[in-house]
Amino acid sequence: MTPPTTVDEYLAALPEDARAALTEVRAAVLRGMPGATETIRYGMPAAMLGGRYGLHFAAWKKHAALYPVPVFEGDLETEVAPLRSGKDAVHLRYGRPLPLDLVERIAAAVAARREG
Repeated sequence: MTPPTTVDEYLAALPEDARAALTEVRAAVLRGMPGATETIRYGMPAAMLGGRYGLHFAAWKKHAALYPVPVFEGDLETEVAPLRSGKDAVHLRYGRPLPLDLVERIAAAVAARREG
């Protein structure tokens, strides 16, 4: 199989449950990072900010994931912490409600760090 070269190709190759979840995650990431461009980087979709990566998002067998998600201060980290897997990954299990507002806030916080 040829590796995807666009985010749309990446999504099209996914099973339906993963595609549906990652499509929603993608939209939330882009809402949180206005002006971001998309590319495939390390074999997964990435939202880019001014030529630098912002967030990668990917689909796996049992979850969607965001990378790298830094440790945040305060309430945002309190919400993110239960979803962490490893030091910089956030896992969003299929079959559970997607915390899209949280994904959007994570993306916005990452964008703010990249700007600052």
